[in-house]
Amino acid sequence: MTQKLILVLNCGSSSLKGAVLDNDSGDVLLSCLAEKLGLPDAYITFKANGEKHKVELTANPDHTGAVGAMLEELKARGLESQIAAIGHRVVSGGEVYSESILITEEVIAGIEKCIPLAPLHNPANLLGIRAAQDIFKGLPNVAVFDTAFHQSIPEHAYTYAVPREYYRKFGLRRYGFHGTSYRFVADEAARFLGKDKNSLRMVIAHLGNGASISAVANGVCQDTSMGLTPLEGLVMGTRSGDVDPSIFSFLAENANMSIAQVTDMLNKKSGLLGISELSSDCRTIEEEAAKGHEGAKLALEVFVYRLAKYIGSMAVAAGGLDTLVFTGGIGENSDLIRSKVIGYLGFLGLTEDAAANTAARFGNAGVITTADSRAQALVIPTNEELMIAHDTARLSGL
Repeated sequence: MTQKLILVLNCGSSSLKGAVLDNDSGDVLLSCLAEKLGLPDAYITFKANGEKHKVELTANPDHTGAVGAMLEELKARGLESQIAAIGHRVVSGGEVYSESILITEEVIAGIEKCIPLAPLHNPANLLGIRAAQDIFKGLPNVAVFDTAFHQSIPEHAYTYAVPREYYRKFGLRRYGFHGTSYRFVADEAARFLGKDKNSLRMVIAHLGNGASISAVANGVCQDTSMGLTPLEGLVMGTRSGDVDPSIFSFLAENANMSIAQVTDMLNKKSGLLGISELSSDCRTIEEEAAKGHEGAKLALEVFVYRLAKYIGSMAVAAGGLDTLVFTGGIGENSDLIRSKVIGYLGFLGLTEDAAANTAARFGNAGVITTADSRAQALVIPTNEELMIAHDTARLSGL
């Protein structure tokens, strides 16, 4: 084990996820999840070696308190002195940042300028950065942006068909998210296949409670499904994905809903949850669909159909299709959804290998199409934390 460990932090508005990684081996020595931050009953749960324990944060129930509790846990385990740098997931770098960067006051100012593009996420990310700087004094901090990988998207792909003045004044355009995952998976898929990433035309589907899809060709992103916010694109756990923008005026007139209420509904009450009227969890949806639940069956079919349509469109962006990659919690574990999606894609040269598809679950990578398929589909587990750790180590000179 290296003596230089990387602490990776991912801060939400009321939560904090953390992990201590050995950058060389990729091993996670300690992980944590702080919840209810900002409330009197905030707490943090630590996990190591398969065991968990919970620490109340009543004395300091905020992000600084959570990071401080992490420091105490590291001290108790004799790991404090081995932390060499801290990597932070930052949701939006807008057009300012196209790659990860060592954090300075100038970078913090740049992240603050991007707050209008991610008003719920960037302020929380900044709280984590400030807390880490305060608690782990003197250690280098690195920002790794969800949007950075997508900055290679050409202008015709990121431009909305609205008056250009809104782009010039407010940066209104498509940005995309899940970029750290896509970067890791694109590299891993090429390595797994023993091919040069720059020669592969890939479509990568990152499927979880939040879901998106990207086209990668010539080694870089050519297009992606999420847009100005993570709401655009695929059907997700609670997000609607693509809808007619006139839904806002329609619901305002017919349901007396405000813009804020419609936005909240599209983000938190739609997707699999909204269609099924049952759950946002894909596992529950699959189980209940198998039992004949009509809402669950419809939610599953809408999810799969929208995904298959997007794969076809991303094949256009990639200039063809050599490799379709499934990743994320659903993409890695749902052989049913993968099977249904591939069933739509015979015209792209994909034929499912049912046995291989069933075997490629629970962290197992693998090709899930037959040997005579013109294009390949495969499952590659993502590891955003390891990607953040690698960037942090490199930029910190470790």
